[in-house]
Amino acid sequence: MRRTRGSLSALLSGLSSGSAPLPPLPWPRWVRRLPHVVICLIAVVAAIGGIDEMSTSYRLGVEFGLLAGTSQGVALVLALWRPFPAWWLSLSAMFIAAVAARSNMADMVAPGPNWPWIGPTIASHALILFLLALRMPARVALGVLAVTGLVTAFVQGLLGGGPYSGTGVLAVSVFAVAVLLGTALRGSREARTQLVEQESLTAEERSRRTLLEERNRIARELHDVVAHHMSVISIQAQVAPHLVENPSDELKENLDGIRQNALEALTELRRVLGVLRSENPDDAYGLGAGTGAAPDAPQPTLDRLDALVENTRAAGLAVTTEITGEQLPLPPGVELSAYRIVQEALSNALRHAPGSVVRVELTHFPRGLQIRVVNSSPDRPAPPSPGAGHGLLGMRERAMMLGGTLMAMETACGGFTVAAFLPRSAATASRTPTPRPDDSTGPKGPPDPTGDTS
Repeated sequence: MRRTRGSLSALLSGLSSGSAPLPPLPWPRWVRRLPHVVICLIAVVAAIGGIDEMSTSYRLGVEFGLLAGTSQGVALVLALWRPFPAWWLSLSAMFIAAVAARSNMADMVAPGPNWPWIGPTIASHALILFLLALRMPARVALGVLAVTGLVTAFVQGLLGGGPYSGTGVLAVSVFAVAVLLGTALRGSREARTQLVEQESLTAEERSRRTLLEERNRIARELHDVVAHHMSVISIQAQVAPHLVENPSDELKENLDGIRQNALEALTELRRVLGVLRSENPDDAYGLGAGTGAAPDAPQPTLDRLDALVENTRAAGLAVTTEITGEQLPLPPGVELSAYRIVQEALSNALRHAPGSVVRVELTHFPRGLQIRVVNSSPDRPAPPSPGAGHGLLGMRERAMMLGGTLMAMETACGGFTVAAFLPRSAATASRTPTPRPDDSTGPKGPPDPTGDTS
């Protein structure tokens, strides 16, 4: 009983409510009103046909026939904006006209007129039900169809009349087809809308997952840098008491605490590494993009840049390098990120610009390191790439993590440029505003590393 009352309440609330406007059509703007024009023309034809047939066949007179026929036409036009009130108006006009014509059919000769529905009213009411089913839930459309069938059965089956040609079965059948067609089109439209929303959510989730994967890969690589410093702290804390004559117990206790904290932090780092490190990293071009067969090997620095360039030349690219500026010591994280950015840029050149000439430029400034990797246009079409296609995202994450900037764009000659600036120290990075992701590929490129704003 509760479920029945709930269903009836939902149906009644749907029946008494308004409706949404006619769904927009994917047509040019100047033809979007074409359905409205067509339905208005059909309404005029249905009204004229209804006026003629009700005035003559039903013998209702010109005034009554004009009122009943016009009501059907007005209901059809109203259905473009308010289909539920239009349905009420159409059904009421049919009921009143059928009951009024009943008394005039007693002396008619068989087979008599079509009753209780005539051709124009069947057409207009079917269109009204179709427009209603397009914009209202299926349970409401089926409820409206059921009420229409019950009223038709009551008029034709219980009231009856003189000689007439019954049109109740035909009319209800046409109405059912109209409702089913409208419901199917509405369901198809909703399914397409949900599919577009799901594709949007899937693309967003894929982008988010890609970002997390790149950040995890960066975290795995930086683990070795952090672990090295923690190991050095532990060893220095252990050796420090032997460098002082007669160290106090308080000093020994503090140094021992430092060593224990360093060892505990190192242990936790190793646990995190066990979760983050992938089991089968791959390197499609032999440039050392993954950890390879030696996952415990130290992370690369710019000292290994020559080996990276030689591997790239062996893979078929002509690579030149240029290093300018005073080479001051760089933090390990900056060196690692610089190496990975150059590595990924060379990998992209191998994938997408076979046979091109690549130039790697490293410029050392007091504030940090500027990197430029420029390749010319390829001399042959690029084969299908086995890479994951997330290299630019990883490079941007590395630069932004250090407070730097990165720009990637095509050149005028058909090549590609990757330019980045990595601050030297955390203090410099804290003073450098963190770029937004959508600004990383803007036309302005990385800021002037010399700090000149003139």
